[in-house]
This record gives sequence, structure tokens and C-alpha cells, in this order.
Amino acid sequence: MKRRPTIEDLARHAGVSVATVDRVLNKRHPVREGTARRVLAAAEALGYHATGLLRHRLAEAPPQRTLGFLLQKRDDYFYQALGAELTAATRASRAIEGRAVLEFVDELIPSVIAAKLREIGGKVDAVAAVAVDHPHVSAAIAELHEKGVPVFTLLSDLTAPARAGFLGIDSRKAGRTAAWCISRTAQRPGKVGILVGSHRYLGQELAEISFRSYFREHAPDFRLLEPLFNLDDDRIAYEATVDLLHGNPDLVGIYVAGGGMEGVIDALRDEQAGHRVVAVCNELIPETRAALIEGLIDLVISTPLPLLAAKTIEAMAAALAGAETGLRQVEIQAELYISENV
Repeated sequence: MKRRPTIEDLARHAGVSVATVDRVLNKRHPVREGTARRVLAAAEALGYHATGLLRHRLAEAPPQRTLGFLLQKRDDYFYQALGAELTAATRASRAIEGRAVLEFVDELIPSVIAAKLREIGGKVDAVAAVAVDHPHVSAAIAELHEKGVPVFTLLSDLTAPARAGFLGIDSRKAGRTAAWCISRTAQRPGKVGILVGSHRYLGQELAEISFRSYFREHAPDFRLLEPLFNLDDDRIAYEATVDLLHGNPDLVGIYVAGGGMEGVIDALRDEQAGHRVVAVCNELIPETRAALIEGLIDLVISTPLPLLAAKTIEAMAAALAGAETGLRQVEIQAELYISENV
């Protein structure tokens, strides 16, 4: 009578350990798809008694996917936090067995961003990126789309027709919320300064437009100054804020529509202007939390990073599964922080 193959025989034939075969059979821990298929092929060749169970396990296992994330400014606390949340959400996903590839761009030049997009797109199944709106970037996204690699935009949308979708807060609501805060809490009508990183970030551009729209509609006694561009750089933001304060003694408000918050905070502190100028900025990070408590800024409009990360992985997995055929727009409700709720 022919001996029935054992789990040891199966492991030897597949070139794996007995523990690996056990993981495939009992779903104790994830196993790479290629390894699981090798175990199944060995089981079929040997006539292993649990071949049917192995086929079932392989069929119900989530697909293995590598997701790429292209963020900005490696040393920036906010982007480090976002990267950590995206990595954690990739690992926690039940729709895929995911692996995250996290990369940063410190030179915020369109051609450099486009090159990094092509680079990371060549080694992952899907990409989510923070990027400026520029033809170089749109061309890179189109190339990846043709290769079957969907690209999602994070935080700020793009006009690239080939993008798979956008995930972030509603910039229009953010701008109008900032305007509401300044117009309602300023001691008197006066001049209002606006700092923008770059109009190449469509989210910042829309926030500024909406900020102005609210004042035209509800608070026309205020005078909005022309925007100052800080390239999301703290040093430039510091100098711009100091110039605003010195050049406009009747300044009553500042809205930071992009980055550079730390520079603005330092300038308000150095010029002792925190209690006479209403300041609104983005993202709750250690510096903005401390500034709220100190009374240097009045409102932080923040992106809930765990929710953004979870929704991003969900959208990427759906696109790779073929469940998404059109542009996916996921707008996440912003979180509002003042000194009393941090």
C-alpha cells in the first residue's frame, strides 16, 4: 500500500519549512503568494490529501500589493506622521496583503517630482503622492496610467486627467472657515495678510480664493492684502510675516494657506503680535499645538491623518481590484483646534 504523503514530504517537495506549510494551511500568518502557490503545486504533484484545502486557502487569501507613497520634505514632522500612518494602514488592510514603499522629495521642483514619480511607479502597483500641479507631473502620471499603475493625489488635487483620484480635506471649506474665524474674532476691521506656499498647489489656491470670497460676502469692511509666497519654507514665512507686521500697523489677521507655519509662529512671538493679530494655519503638529496654548495662533485647520491614510489604502486597493473605473474624489472632514480643545 502506497504511503500517504505527509506534511514533511510536502514541505520538502516545495522547498519550504513545515512551519510555512502550516501557515498556508491554517492561515496563522501571511505567506507570500508565490510561496503559497509553490506549496499548492507540490501538493498537487504529490497527491497530498489536503490539496483542496490549500486551493481554498489560496483563493481566499488577499492579493499581495506593493503601494508607493511619494511625500515631501523628509525632515518635516507632518510628512513623517503622514508616512507612518500610510505605512500602518497598508499593513492593517484586509483587502490586500500590503507592503508600503515610502519616499520623500526635498526639492519641490516639478521635473524632480515627476522623475521620482516615474521611479517609484516602476516598483509598485499603485502610487499616492503629494505634488504640485504642473505639466511635468501630469506627463509622469499619464505614463504610469498607461502602464497600469494608478496614481492618487493627496492633500492637494491636480488637473492631470490620468490621475485615479484625490483624497484630502475640502480646501474651499478650509478657506471659508479661516475667513469666518478672522472676521468674527478680530478686534476691529483692518488688513488681513495671506501666505501661500505656491499656487501650483491647487488646494492652496482654492483655499485662498474661498477665503477672499467669504470676506466679500460677509465682511467687506476688511481689506485683504495680496498673497505672499513662502514656498512652504519656514525661513521665508518668517521674513514675510515680519514684513507684514512692520508694513501694516493695522494688520488684524493672517491666514497661512499652506506650509511655513513654524516661521509664522516665530515671527508672531518675536514681534509680540500674537494677541493683536488673529492667526489661522494648517495641521496640528507640536509647534502649532504649543502656539495655540501660548496664544500666538487662534485656529488650526487639521487633516485627520489616520482617516486619510485608511481611505487612501481603501481607494488604492479598489483601483487595483478593478472596482474603480472613474475618478475617485474622497473629501475628508477637517478637524478644528483652538487653545481650549488641544
